Amino acid sequence: MKLEIISEEEFKEYADKSEQITFHQTVQWANLKKVNNWHSYYIGLRDGKKIMAASLILSKELPLIKKKMFYAPRGFLIDYHNKRLLEEFTRQVKEFAKEKKAIFIKIDPYVPYKEHNNDGQLVENGFDNSECVENLKSLGYKHFGFNLMQDTLQPRWMHIIETKGKSLDEVMQGMESKTRQILRKNEKSGITTREISRDELGIFKDIMQHTSDRREFVDRPLSYYEAMWDNLHDSGILKIFISEIDFDIYKENTKKELEEVKKELESRTYKKENNILKMNDKKYAQANKRDEEEIKRLGLQLEKIQEYKKEYGSKSVLGGILFLVYGNEVLSLHGGSLANLMQFQSAYSTHFEGIKYAVLNNYERYNFYGITGDFRKENPLYGLYLFKKSFGGVVVELIGEFDLVTSPFWYKTYNLAFKAYHSLKNFMKKKK
Repeated sequence: MKLEIISEEEFKEYADKSEQITFHQTVQWANLKKVNNWHSYYIGLRDGKKIMAASLILSKELPLIKKKMFYAPRGFLIDYHNKRLLEEFTRQVKEFAKEKKAIFIKIDPYVPYKEHNNDGQLVENGFDNSECVENLKSLGYKHFGFNLMQDTLQPRWMHIIETKGKSLDEVMQGMESKTRQILRKNEKSGITTREISRDELGIFKDIMQHTSDRREFVDRPLSYYEAMWDNLHDSGILKIFISEIDFDIYKENTKKELEEVKKELESRTYKKENNILKMNDKKYAQANKRDEEEIKRLGLQLEKIQEYKKEYGSKSVLGGILFLVYGNEVLSLHGGSLANLMQFQSAYSTHFEGIKYAVLNNYERYNFYGITGDFRKENPLYGLYLFKKSFGGVVVELIGEFDLVTSPFWYKTYNLAFKAYHSLKNFMKKKK
């Protein structure tokens, strides 16, 4: 077997058949990374005419020591259980890296570690891919451990909904009743979701900027989203959906609901007073009180809708999500909501649009992407997990991040320099 640089066409043909395929291991993703000065190689381990394993390798010069790092985004496309194949691939990819002056190769395989349920608990007698971890470690890969927080290049913990062979009704049955209730309420409130065009990227950037200001993280510039669009959209990988509210529809639906409650109250009162309806006085009083409170609530809601219309006009954007669609899944990568209208909980509707897309287009799963592996209520990101959990599905834990070192001296030098750089950066930030 011989490791070779293969064509984009050969790579795509092999990659698209792999169980581990994601948007990370695509020609389009490689082209996007060129924007940030990543060079790309497509390599394959060939046995005669047959390719046994392959990978997109991204290469970048390390500024502090003028050496290179290699990164196989979401890992090599290989059977990690097949140790002999993995050993041969490792030996040859290590030589390839040395030739190209790379001091290490980073991988974060798209391979689940152990089976979990929706509560994050291990499933008894569930699958266990510990062998993959042991195979990599025995071949010299440095494992960064089974981290619980979001401190790796790509999330190690994810939340997914299996959509393969399921109808939308079946998927919805797996959701918590509260989630279904919110989705119905959003529909009544005039909330709709649509896909945007390139000239509307500023709308999505505005959503992300508001979200980053609220959550105190640094958002990407508009040029980042433009580059993603230009490299991924036309091939169908990238889709951006935004949720909007139509206050006129919200108003009309509220009026209809108000009229229905009033009619119910009037009908009950008339039937009771004219001895047409037999109901004990306590139940009658309770039903009337409930309707009167609902009439009052809906009246106040109409007043609030008028205030919204004065401030925002007839329509307003609420939030949005950037989806990446490839291989077996629809994945939610970036998303946010406008803080001043968060009470409408539009994230439920936007995620549901992604779930619908996965179901209707026969994808195997919908991936909410990153969560943490800390399922304690004290975890500051516990609420993010609870939100995603409410849609049903399961927790997925991947085997983690690994480095294959090709130059121990320069690898150690790089890590020391990297730590010093970030310590200085954090010190300067605190000083400001």
